[in-house]
Amino acid sequence: MRPENEAELSEMVRHARGPLAVRGGGTRGLAARGAVVLETSGLSGVRLYEPGALTLVAGAGTPVAEIEVALATEGQRLAFEVPDLRQVLGRAGASTIGGVVAENASGPRRVQAGACRDFLLGVRFVDGRGDVLRNGGRVMKNVTGYDLVKLMAGSRGRLGVLTEVALKVLPKPEAEVTLALRGLSDAQAVAALSAALGSPYEVSGAAHLPGQGTFLRIEGFAGSVRYRFGELARLLQGFGVAEEVPSPWAAIRDVGPLAAVAGDLWRLSVKPSEAPGIVARMGAEAVIYDWGGGLIWARMAPGADLRARLGVFAGHATRLSGAPGIAALPPEAAPVVALSEGLRAQFDPRGIFAAPEEV
Repeated sequence: MRPENEAELSEMVRHARGPLAVRGGGTRGLAARGAVVLETSGLSGVRLYEPGALTLVAGAGTPVAEIEVALATEGQRLAFEVPDLRQVLGRAGASTIGGVVAENASGPRRVQAGACRDFLLGVRFVDGRGDVLRNGGRVMKNVTGYDLVKLMAGSRGRLGVLTEVALKVLPKPEAEVTLALRGLSDAQAVAALSAALGSPYEVSGAAHLPGQGTFLRIEGFAGSVRYRFGELARLLQGFGVAEEVPSPWAAIRDVGPLAAVAGDLWRLSVKPSEAPGIVARMGAEAVIYDWGGGLIWARMAPGADLRARLGVFAGHATRLSGAPGIAALPPEAAPVVALSEGLRAQFDPRGIFAAPEEV
């Protein structure tokens, strides 16, 4: 089903008799067996853009690329750096802004700027009854009411179908520079990244690619960037000689180095200090550390159950690709299950919105 407007979507949901799986651009591929696919691509278009107020409102089905073009004409951007996982997942389609919000998808800049949900000002969505709900607003000063805005970020289409989102945007920086350290072990790299992130030099990217290098990004006014680069290099001299390198951040954001590596793709959120030990236990084909070690991308042998291999750890693991048989989403603790079920009972009492079951 592909509604062309919010009213059509409301009617479709209201009269649905079986499970619905919400799909934006189809770039992620999570699906629920037996569900009818509900596409949001018809709910498209930038509806309001006020560069002076740093706000943009768009239909949930609007391609991210279209939004980025509109922002670029005014020297602005989505600060949370939307990942494009099509290459590493081997999928087509075009990411939509509603899908980004539903996944709370955020790239390397999250360590400094924040996540997608931190820039979400308002939402419109259709709940499981078919009712149209609105929360938040189209301006940054509107903070009244319950914070359903944050609730919808990362909800993966389980509470309702997003129809419109309002976002805060930011100016592009005048300058950007990347500092690289070579030859560090994973433990040394995470220590260096932690030292940089704990410094006053406003690092906006902190990643480690084993065998390739450890990378730190600084952005802002040209003079400030150059000063902070020098100070950061001095701070990290105990880890080696820092060098300035061309920007690797598009590849890190899109997990490009793992695209040519065979296997299932996993995404882990962990405590940075524990990341090297977790990677050592994984037996992965290849990994990328992002967010100072708090985010691990890993290629595992096909069919490997990473959660069973790791056992209990402080964090969670999501499986993004591979043959059916292992749940895509991590299991929830009992108190979280109770809270999630309570929320779904309020927003989707008929259980219309299907849960992604397997990759």
